[in-house]
Amino acid sequence: MTDVAASLERYGLAPEARERLARYGDLLLQANRQVNLTAAKDAAGIAQQLADALPLVPLIRKNAELIDVGAGGGLPGIPLAILCGIRVTLLDSTAKKVAFLSAALRALELDGQAIAARAEHLARDPQFRERFTHATARALGTAPSVAELTLPFVAIGGTALLQRGKMDEIERNAVRDAALVLGGEVTEELPAGGDRRILIVTKRAPTPGRFPRGVGVAQRRPLCSP
Repeated sequence: MTDVAASLERYGLAPEARERLARYGDLLLQANRQVNLTAAKDAAGIAQQLADALPLVPLIRKNAELIDVGAGGGLPGIPLAILCGIRVTLLDSTAKKVAFLSAALRALELDGQAIAARAEHLARDPQFRERFTHATARALGTAPSVAELTLPFVAIGGTALLQRGKMDEIERNAVRDAALVLGGEVTEELPAGGDRRILIVTKRAPTPGRFPRGVGVAQRRPLCSP
């Protein structure tokens, strides 16, 4: 048993799921020594980041397609592909990260693709706009910023699943208003351990064509923020 597999034992996973997640975790830990894919530097840290995807699993629909925006090292997209058996598109603007993601998908025999592009550009491609059942993203900025970068990819009736840390009422109100501007609605906020929570933003109508705005604008000037 590898160190990552041993660290995953505490999360109560079925043996097969634990083994497959550990295999990905080992790939991530090894590659992270050459390319900055994640802040986690040891097996326990990698296991914790893998486990952060677990609260999303009940929210993933059968036969879904998911896009992970700003995928980095593949979290949470690859764990969700492993645990839910769904097709994933892993989007990142850094070529070295995308090379790792492509190799990981092949090594793990997962259904999906990794794309080197900016969300602000790819979301305007008809092949990808409003196509996906779910969108996820980590560490892309405030909640309104992440909503702007994910909702254009989500099909009507689908959901953006936003993993967030501690939020104040200003940010909470801003993302609710931003979701409405983007054709969505914050329909639920679920606890995910400690200060972590998951915002479920359901797509109600097409996202207006002016969104997402240009590269970096969503982070510099978040929608509906004071």
